[in-house]
Amino acid sequence: MAEMHLPRAAGSTDNPEVQHESSDVNIRAIFGFALGLLVTGIIIHVLVWVLFQYFNARENRIVAPEFPLAVTQEPRLPPEPRLQTNPRQDLSDLRAREDQALRSYGWVDRNAGVVRIPIDQAIKLTLERGLPSREERAR
Repeated sequence: MAEMHLPRAAGSTDNPEVQHESSDVNIRAIFGFALGLLVTGIIIHVLVWVLFQYFNARENRIVAPEFPLAVTQEPRLPPEPRLQTNPRQDLSDLRAREDQALRSYGWVDRNAGVVRIPIDQAIKLTLERGLPSREERAR
């Protein structure tokens, strides 16, 4: 029993029938499996593409139904507020109106006698007259 725990000498074999695997992985089988996966994937892709072509052709044949009530009505605008159809043009129109208001004379409130004057004229008058200020109180 003591001899079971002794270290074995190099090269000694107790059981000559037991051996290790002498061949490596079967590369041919791995490449065959990979090739089979590739061919199967290509076939599936082609079948899906054919299926989608069929669906597309079928949808193109179907005519969109016309609703009889919608055909008899003329086009109507949706209620306010509506979405902008051309925001750049809207912005340029707004800026043109603002520039026109800044560069022209006009009434702000006719009953109160309030008018607007061009901005250049208002700047000149402000420079001539000065800005209004509060008077200091005596302490």
